[in-house]
Formats: sequence, structure tokens, C-alpha cells
Amino acid sequence: MKPLEEQGYIIPAFNIDATDYIACANQLAKSLLAQNPSARICLLTNVDYVDNDNLYAYVHVVELLDKQNGWANDCLIFKHTPFRETIKLEADMLVADSIDHWWDIFRKKDVVLSIGCRDWKNQPSTSRYYRKTFDENNLPDVYNAITYWRLSTTAQDFFTLVRAIFFNWEKYKTLIKYAEEIPSTDLVYAIAAKIVGVENVTVPGSPTIVHMKKHHAGTKTENWTSELVWEFDPLRIQTVAQHGVFHYNIKDWIHNDI
Repeated sequence: MKPLEEQGYIIPAFNIDATDYIACANQLAKSLLAQNPSARICLLTNVDYVDNDNLYAYVHVVELLDKQNGWANDCLIFKHTPFRETIKLEADMLVADSIDHWWDIFRKKDVVLSIGCRDWKNQPSTSRYYRKTFDENNLPDVYNAITYWRLSTTAQDFFTLVRAIFFNWEKYKTLIKYAEEIPSTDLVYAIAAKIVGVENVTVPGSPTIVHMKKHHAGTKTENWTSELVWEFDPLRIQTVAQHGVFHYNIKDWIHNDI
């Protein structure tokens, strides 16, 4: 797609199963606009959607590439962004404070993948529970939840490779120890990064997500919302203020009245 604007955010929200990712995306957009009122946002979805709240500068409805593995449809973001510079954000997150300064960090490269994650205490997570495949294959610890690119040959080559890995997984998984039967976006991005050169798609000190899965959050159960005290405006967990983007993971935590 020919760029229509210089920079903006894209939120993919593909409703395939019972999870309402559009509802998640709406809350993410609201939180982003609350912190950065001039932000331009594109919703990328497979569902006809009317933006009654004027959250989105663009709503692009697309046909899914894969109706079984929803992650594989991530390939569509490069083709359908209306921006020359794009930051992709996963739908099940909230923006806790201004992230406008991210643009200056990301512009050091044509493509930037987020490396590592934080716990709710704002400390780098040391848990490797979810990353056995990454560690065993010496893959970079990427999180696609924050992905930047600008229109460039580098970005085109990267996303072409991502698509090739998704749709030729039976071949690629024979090269990977402990390969997932259905590849996650993080794993595919990590393999692509290893192929093109990690140094070409990462920058030191790039923003990271707060990850609320059990082994990052340090909770006894998967549902952190039943164990930890949370507050909004500002977003705090156990009275600790959150920063950047907050990957809450428990999809039904988000309600329309937030």
C-alpha cells in the first residue's frame, strides 16, 4: 500500500475464535490516545467494523491468510499499513504513559523488534519458562508485541521472510529443536531475525512490554487479576505505577467502562 501518512500505529485484531480482539484493540486505542492525543491509529481486522468512537484514522478490513493459525495473519501488517513509519502494537495491551519518544529510538534502524520483557515491578523478567525453544536454538528473545518498521527494502525482505516461515512451517520446524506444532509470531520473528542478522533488526535499549503471564508476574495461578490489586488512571499494580505498554494477557480483564 502506498503510504498515506508519515507515521502511525497499527493494531491487528483478527476475530477467529471466541476472543474479541476488536474490543481489546478499542481499549488499547483509547489508552494510546489518552497519552498521545495526536496519535494516528490503523485498525487491521477481518470483521466489518464501524468506528463509532472515532478511535481510528483508518480501519482496514482484510481477508485472512490463515483461518486456523491466527498468528500467521500478522504477515498482513506490512502490506496494509497506511504509514511510511509504523509501530505495531498487539491488541491485548494498554498504554500506561506517553510512548511518543519511541519514534526517536526506533529510527536508528529500518526494522526494530522488541527484545525481552519486564515484570510489573518494572524489572527485566528473568523467567525462561516460555522460552525453551528460543534458548535451545540460540534465537533472539524477541517479542512481536512491539514492532517498528519504515518503508524500506529491509522491511520488505523481513516481512516476506516472516510470511515464508509461517506458510512453510513443516520445512522450517525440522531445523528447530522443540519446535512448536503451530508457530507463534514471536518464534517466527526470532527465526527471521536470526536469518537476516539480529543486529539489523534490534537496537540496544529499545522499549519492552510489561508481561503478565504467570511466570513473569510471579503469581500462583495464570489469572493475575485474581491475585494482584490493580488500579486505573494511572495504571498501577500493587500500587506500583506501570510504564510503556502493559500486556495484560487475560483478555476478559478489559471492560467497556474502563
